Amino acid sequence: MESEHAILALAALAQPTRLDAFRLLVRHEPDGMAAGDIADTLAVPANTMSAHLGVLSRAGLITSKRMSRSIIYRADLDRISALVLFLLKDCCEGRADLCQPLLAQLAPCCD
Repeated sequence: MESEHAILALAALAQPTRLDAFRLLVRHEPDGMAAGDIADTLAVPANTMSAHLGVLSRAGLITSKRMSRSIIYRADLDRISALVLFLLKDCCEGRADLCQPLLAQLAPCCD
């Protein structure tokens, strides 16, 4: 991932409603959610949610697919994985012992 893409993704997530929407979509993988259901769940007006989903989509963090009259949004887990790896890849400077506590915290969610 290039720095420019990372900055775009982080900027998209640096707003409470967008962060909540993204986290909600992650929890609803792999099925995704309709835009209206996202708005209802987060108690955000539909037009406002549409704008937030557009920002997340342009940042590459979510994808959308039309299903009949609804647009179903899904979190792009590959993209968020790339972002996290971009942020952490050089943090240890080759010393795995420095990253081990982080990996240990992630392990329980991935069992």
